[in-house]
Amino acid sequence: MKFILFAVTILFSQNIFSDSLSTNQEKYFSSIKQITFGGSNAEAYFSTDGKKIIYQSTKDGYTCDRIFTMDIDGANDKLISTGTGRTTCAFFIPNSKKIVYSSTHEFSSDCLPRPDRSKGYAWAVYNAYDVFIADEDGKKLVNLTKSNGYDAESVVSPDGKTILFTSDRDGDLEIYSMNLKGKNLKRLTFEKGYDGGGFFSPDGKKIVYRAHRPINDSDRIIGEELLKQELVKPSQMEIFTINIDGTNKVQITNNGAANFAPYFTPDGKKIIFSSNLHNPKGWNFDLFLVDIEGKNFEQVTFNEGFDGFPMFSKDGKRFIFCSSRNAKTAHEFNIFLVNWKY
Repeated sequence: MKFILFAVTILFSQNIFSDSLSTNQEKYFSSIKQITFGGSNAEAYFSTDGKKIIYQSTKDGYTCDRIFTMDIDGANDKLISTGTGRTTCAFFIPNSKKIVYSSTHEFSSDCLPRPDRSKGYAWAVYNAYDVFIADEDGKKLVNLTKSNGYDAESVVSPDGKTILFTSDRDGDLEIYSMNLKGKNLKRLTFEKGYDGGGFFSPDGKKIVYRAHRPINDSDRIIGEELLKQELVKPSQMEIFTINIDGTNKVQITNNGAANFAPYFTPDGKKIIFSSNLHNPKGWNFDLFLVDIEGKNFEQVTFNEGFDGFPMFSKDGKRFIFCSSRNAKTAHEFNIFLVNWKY
């Protein structure tokens, strides 16, 4: 998800399209450039050197997400996943020429069915997802998880040694870590409810993630039944941090909204995340900043639509996110590159 949100394939319906790439209120954006045009593009993340981007997209006639890479100016756009199955949550591995992502292609070459949303909006957490490692061109693909359950939302530590991912292998959606060979598995979260979408702090000592805590027995039972159907509802999620050994959990948000896609600022002192805080029953998601103590909230984007999946380049000079701004059709989400102004 992630998907994802949380492997998240984003399929929010939008009826409002913006002709402007930014507003005067978006004071951190000294410049902004749209680098994809058309399709549903999501979860775009920088390579360690900041020269390339890896992302998932439903475009070019594909009926579900595939993994692509491109230069930060949008050039050299390449399909690097197998072109079969459903994929999500790709990430460059620092200090190497390898990537990780999740895929269902070993289960089925077809795209698995989209979630039934007749009972409300839900994300799919397909049991067929496994985490794979591959060369940057997508070759030498190796399955790291091979478990009968959801394994996705993988990212890699700054030193390139540890993979963080979400799994339901123990009966609940929790966060785990493992090495690049799929060994040294460690569970980091233990509370009932969804825990996922984790990212490392710049020093690699903490992770930030999203979680849903059942508010009562009825909420817990609904969540358990949904998970049996390979679904999760993302309508209420809060942002948390913990140390990489699972200690010192801190709740960052407590607003009852759908908060997700958190990422540390380059100095490690703040977290940027996406939320429908001002539209809790709708699809208007903006980006917000908050310090790691959970104080000093600040709205970053002011788009009448969706803004999500934020990431800073390692040097902090560039910023990338996905947005419905300037979309020409419903379900269109594009990638935007920003020069960040401090």
